[in-house]
Amino acid sequence: MSEEVTPVVRLTRSSSFTQSQPKALKPFDSGEIKILLLENLNQSGISLLEKEGYQVESIKKALSEDALIEKIRDVHAIGIRSKTRLTKKVIQEAKKLLVIGCFCIGTNQVDLEAAANQGIAVFNSPFSNSRSVAELIIAEIISLSRQLGDRNNELHQGNWNKISSQCYEIRGKTLGIVGYGHIGSQLSVLAEAMGMKVFFHDIIQLMPMGTAKQVNTLYELLERSDFVSLHVPETEETKNMIGDEEIARMKKGSYLINASRGTIVQIPSLIKALQNGHLLGAAIDVFPKEPAANGQVFNNELNSWTSDLLACKNVLLTPHIGGSTEEAQYMIGLEVGAAVIKYINYGTSIGAVNFPEVDLRAIQDTDKSIRLLFCHYNVPGVLREINEILADHNVDKQYTDSRGNIAYMMADISDVSEQDIKKIYETVSSNRANILTRIVY
Repeated sequence: MSEEVTPVVRLTRSSSFTQSQPKALKPFDSGEIKILLLENLNQSGISLLEKEGYQVESIKKALSEDALIEKIRDVHAIGIRSKTRLTKKVIQEAKKLLVIGCFCIGTNQVDLEAAANQGIAVFNSPFSNSRSVAELIIAEIISLSRQLGDRNNELHQGNWNKISSQCYEIRGKTLGIVGYGHIGSQLSVLAEAMGMKVFFHDIIQLMPMGTAKQVNTLYELLERSDFVSLHVPETEETKNMIGDEEIARMKKGSYLINASRGTIVQIPSLIKALQNGHLLGAAIDVFPKEPAANGQVFNNELNSWTSDLLACKNVLLTPHIGGSTEEAQYMIGLEVGAAVIKYINYGTSIGAVNFPEVDLRAIQDTDKSIRLLFCHYNVPGVLREINEILADHNVDKQYTDSRGNIAYMMADISDVSEQDIKKIYETVSSNRANILTRIVY
């Protein structure tokens, strides 16, 4: 990493110290840490970061690439949701950035490799909104089965249309869940409580909840299910996973629900199946291209098939609100906010999605102890070189891990003087494999 990325390290210390309680570590004066939060994050996360003494700027919307580049140059941490794009170009301009907090489930809006190569850890909240999404799916299953969306629209237009044709109870029907992670398994429990039979398909063998049964193939699940709900991440394997062939395998008169990622379903194939009556309905919460802000922007300019989809009967369309509940956003704020604080103050990378996961128990409360944090390229001989630098010091604890070509070492060192700290920092940060060196105490 270039020299201008060198972090600030406090080198003035008090001469008195004790050895009693675990020490609350700080990277340097907390007031010097600048945090940029975008997309109207929940107050729970904002308050947590402000309480730490950081300088927090909160903006209610996503920023354009040019505006983001200007803002990000001077911050140590950034918090985003799904609309902000942290591309390689943006990240390369973030000379002081230590950590990215994704206050949501996904991280595909961040170039994770570019961040890791710059020593920037990325955290998200993969589980906090699981219940909110599962409850939305249950609501959609009932709404589709009773055609509530169409009846609601008709009555808003003054049209009284009381019918029971093709309206069903969900009791006794079969739900097929694709992806049996935290959301899929919670949905499984709720569906069984409603009297549904549950099958699921996942790429790994998983312990079923209740009486749910795992099936071997996606096609088997599609053929046996009255409702199919998708809960998979966006990967090369899942992009365009549901198209003409897969929909043709679904039962005639069944329903498709997608609240995972917009690229999973080929929407033109879905439209065709709705128009010809093969599917009785669908619920879509995510789309291949989504607006950057609220407003009258969901149209054919965004996705060329939008008007065709809007014209289909018994289709519930929601603006990516699966996890948009007060409860979910509150918990996400706390979880990601805490992860950002731990990484800045302690170097703890447990839960990082792009970074080696390292942590140590708290160091003892003494002004003569420091924690060395060394992010480096994973090349042979580097740890030997670092241990030679530390050979004349008392290393209380040390732990290292690697992930691909990135490695991360944490070491607690006691009985060091001001001169020792300066020398350790300068020699470690000048190592041939250095990406980012920090000292906290």
